[in-house]
Amino acid sequence: MEEELKWIKRIQKRHSRKEADQLVRKYYDEIYVYVYRQTGNKEDSLDLTQEIFISVLRSIKSYREDKAAFRTWLYRIATNKITDQRRKQRPQFLDIENIEVPDEMDYLKHSENQRLLAEIDARVSQEDAVQERIFRLRLYQGWTFSEIGRALEMPEGTVKTKYHRLCQKIRKEFHDEYYNAK
Repeated sequence: MEEELKWIKRIQKRHSRKEADQLVRKYYDEIYVYVYRQTGNKEDSLDLTQEIFISVLRSIKSYREDKAAFRTWLYRIATNKITDQRRKQRPQFLDIENIEVPDEMDYLKHSENQRLLAEIDARVSQEDAVQERIFRLRLYQGWTFSEIGRALEMPEGTVKTKYHRLCQKIRKEFHDEYYNAK
């Protein structure tokens, strides 16, 4: 942590490429996994992870250690970039010629589940930024409520309450659709 702050200060003052490289290397895999868990696509995740680190390095002058831990600041940027990408994403068309056709029942179950997950994800994106971050960090990154509380600078109890309230809303909104799809 101490070494990390030295790297950041050198990047801020001297635009040190060496320290920037070390900082990116330290967090690259962690951020890539976070992004991949939300996109489910290797190429998109690689591109988005690169965009995140470019954004981090461009805006690192504005980072202040007294406001948030670097990791927290990094995840805020990552979450915002993921959200931005989701909002501008267009439906993708598949080349039907190259699709393997699974068993009809498997396909129907899988496509229904994928559709439902996409709808839930879109619903979560409509929440305020704090609830959305809590949900994504918990579900996609597997953070504990305590870790999320520290990262977002709020009491663990508040984090739990916000997470569970959002889960209840989602269950209520999607309950009938889920059980009717079975």
